[in-house]
Amino acid sequence: MFERRRQTVYEQPNEQNQKLIANVGKGAGIVVVVLLAIYLLAGSIYSLKENEYAVVTTFGVPQIVEESGIHLKVPYVQELRKVPKTINGFPIGYDAETDASIASESFMITRDYNFVNVDFYVEYRVTDPVKYLYASENPVGILKNLTQSYIRDTIGLYDVDSVITTGKSEIQASIKEKIIGRLETEDIGIQLVNITIQDAEPPTAEVINAFKNVENAKQGKETSINKANQKRNEDIPAARAKADETLKTAQATAEERINEAKGQVARLNELYAEYQKYPLITKQRMFYETMEEILPGMKVIIEKSDGTTETLLPLESFVDLSGAQVSDTAQASGGNTAAQ
Repeated sequence: MFERRRQTVYEQPNEQNQKLIANVGKGAGIVVVVLLAIYLLAGSIYSLKENEYAVVTTFGVPQIVEESGIHLKVPYVQELRKVPKTINGFPIGYDAETDASIASESFMITRDYNFVNVDFYVEYRVTDPVKYLYASENPVGILKNLTQSYIRDTIGLYDVDSVITTGKSEIQASIKEKIIGRLETEDIGIQLVNITIQDAEPPTAEVINAFKNVENAKQGKETSINKANQKRNEDIPAARAKADETLKTAQATAEERINEAKGQVARLNELYAEYQKYPLITKQRMFYETMEEILPGMKVIIEKSDGTTETLLPLESFVDLSGAQVSDTAQASGGNTAAQ
């Protein structure tokens, strides 16, 4: 009997432990289920930004999602990959972080067998996210390889002066056109937006200085040409205005002389008409008028009886003097007569 009691006493704690263990097991199961549900729920929800594509693959079949916001997918059944819509880029010829030159990418040879270091920056964007992810293993790497190839081919068609100074825009446009055409052929879901020459210079400092001097001379030439054009634009209107003024003055003078000539013709016609009526009187009148114009400017030389000469100038003084002498002589004669 004692043993039965003792067994009963021992059995009561065991039942309680079993209940406790059962409750703990139920709680752990609930926690596991909740955690699993949270994990599955978290794996079935994804957020998409406005500048992103989402490519959801279901049993190998991709589907593009472009609308931003919260979306659902089936965990472990559907695979999600995000692709940026924005324009991205990469450098060629230098390290974007350290700005250190990469000689294997930038060192090139020109048409005139000169060496030059040229740095580029390439900008691209994804046009087809499915082809971008699955049409090739590394579309950006393909773009970079194509770009480097076309850069070297194009630089080799130009001389060093064009590469460093005047031909940059033409070189960029030519490379861009070639790459765009090749990407359309490859069809890997990526498009070239722009390619820009960041820097172009010879590999030695002496040559760099020489090209800088050439560039400064060209800029000085352009400045002189611009100044000359400005001066020409200022002088040409002034010269045209002066020429117009001279022309108008000449026209006015011509009209004045023509009118004067017409007046003289009319006067001569009147004189001719008078001459036809009274020839002798008209001749005498014309003679006297001519003498009035000529004689005041003439020299009068009088030769005396002793062989000497005397010049009287002008004639008007002689006339006045002769008149005065005649008057004095007349008065003297009158006085003598009166005295007699």
